[in-house]
Amino acid sequence: MTLVQLEYIVAVDTHRSFVLAARQCFVTQPTLSMQIQKLEEMLDAKLFDRSRQPIVPTEIGEKVIAQARTVLTENQKIRELVVDRKKELSGELKIGIIPTVSPYLLPKIIHGFVEKYPLAKLVVWEKTTEEIIRQIKSGLLDCGLLSTPLHENNLIEIPLFYENFVAYVSENSVLADKKSIVPKDIDLDETWILNEGHCMRDQVLNICQRKNSTKSSQQFEYNTGSIETLKRMVDQNNGATILPELVLEDLTAEQLKRVRYFQSPEPAREISLVTQKSFLKRKMIGALQKEILAFIPQKMLDEKQKEVVEK
Repeated sequence: MTLVQLEYIVAVDTHRSFVLAARQCFVTQPTLSMQIQKLEEMLDAKLFDRSRQPIVPTEIGEKVIAQARTVLTENQKIRELVVDRKKELSGELKIGIIPTVSPYLLPKIIHGFVEKYPLAKLVVWEKTTEEIIRQIKSGLLDCGLLSTPLHENNLIEIPLFYENFVAYVSENSVLADKKSIVPKDIDLDETWILNEGHCMRDQVLNICQRKNSTKSSQQFEYNTGSIETLKRMVDQNNGATILPELVLEDLTAEQLKRVRYFQSPEPAREISLVTQKSFLKRKMIGALQKEILAFIPQKMLDEKQKEVVEK
């Protein structure tokens, strides 16, 4: 049994394809298949059900692959012991970040991080929470910036900051005449929200304590994954929407007049760095954490007077 063979079975499990796994491992498919077959012969057990598409592990294969991931993680830690001795941070950090955080945080920290650590490379993907969790577990991502808690026992959550929610309202909204609001003031029939699959949609519904709204009284129903689109819908088509606080930094003076704050305790979301329990690249993740915290306003670092809304 070799580390290479373990890497191959983990790659097949991750991509559920021998072709994609071979491409990831920079070998031909026959080479990868032959090595996996040798491992199966040595173990006297079939690790994959090749009759199904996409390919899935067998029952014993799932257990072997889980142990293989542990072995490969521990092997990588040995390399990191040497890397951590070096003063300069180097290597690649693969990050998943949800779309409701990315445009308001990432541009603010990238320049500082790259300037401080010229030998380090950040590779970032915008994905949904579910996709990021799955790819962290499979090793495709090193960490994620997500709204927590996730209630995933095999993941570690490192809370970074607590971001308030605010209402963004049109002149004709029922909220326009209020100086501050409470959750029961929100009418979902006039509120633009994100489509299914985005954790912030569920948080907004939880704030309003209603799980169903179809805008049945309107002639137009719009599904979007973009906060910017929601904001523009309010600007041009009336109604209201709920925004995370970091969005406010990009609003014009005229747009800020449309913001209504919630009374205390203000609904908020917790944003955390999420990794596997036996996570690697601790030095790089620590540097990323430090860079984010340097940008976040002090008032967002404390959860006091806030009510964290779960998805």
